[in-house]
Amino acid sequence: MLYQVRLSVSYHYARPASGGRHLLRLLPAHLPGVQEISQEAIAISPRPTERSEHTDFFGNRTVEVAVACDHSEIVFTASCRVERLFAGPGADRSPPLTELPGEIAAVLDLGPAAPHHFLSASPRIRPVAAITDHARLALADAPSVRAAVEALGRALHRDLRFDGGATSVDTPPEEAFAHRHGVCQDFAQIMIAGLRGVGVPAAYVSGFLRTVPPPGQPRLEGADAMHAWVRAWCGRSEGWVDYDPTNGCFVGADHVVAAVGRDYGDLAPVSGILRIAGGQRTSHAVDVIPLPG
Repeated sequence: MLYQVRLSVSYHYARPASGGRHLLRLLPAHLPGVQEISQEAIAISPRPTERSEHTDFFGNRTVEVAVACDHSEIVFTASCRVERLFAGPGADRSPPLTELPGEIAAVLDLGPAAPHHFLSASPRIRPVAAITDHARLALADAPSVRAAVEALGRALHRDLRFDGGATSVDTPPEEAFAHRHGVCQDFAQIMIAGLRGVGVPAAYVSGFLRTVPPPGQPRLEGADAMHAWVRAWCGRSEGWVDYDPTNGCFVGADHVVAAVGRDYGDLAPVSGILRIAGGQRTSHAVDVIPLPG
């Protein structure tokens, strides 16, 4: 699938900010054989006084900018063309869950994709007994690690209610799970907590999701979502597999990967510091438009 992707993130300040420095992880990732990126650009208003780019430890493309002038709002706009080459996982080659600890121990590499980084607690996702118990029950009959990932994802899709106003970006997974509602970030972080609790390395993935309007209805600009899902390590033969618990499905051609990390804190689309007094509000809009291939 070929897409035109556009993301706009705006911040409006009650009182002008006198300066700020931001880290941006807005553009989709270059993933050979999975997705290819072209015609990419990031525009920032007001124009930054400093701008540089680097790749973080997990391989995420990061733009760092500084704005020195007074400003009451700032707008980040990213756009690119994405060719999504991956339609979904093939045959299951993962081992039984009981064999996974040995396969993890056999991985001696500590590079960005090593499963060891994604097995223990991270700043925003810690072990939660209730989530671990729920995971064990959901995957009790799963014959393989990948089947266990799917079983837990389907259970969360069934048991949690999507509610766009129920949580905030800082809501901990245990709170969202206790109330059985949340948004895609909550679904993903709850699933990660459950997988880590039963010994499956799991990462947080941010990206974009193409949505399809109801039959007969026009597509609305900005209707697509900045999305989040889970990447689980399913053994040396299977490797990493992406699952979307919000929608109860393996990730495929409609999902565009932006960044990966241990939790949301590793890959927030916009983070940084401001010199400001007073409140702020934010808005964002995403367009994922299919193009003729």
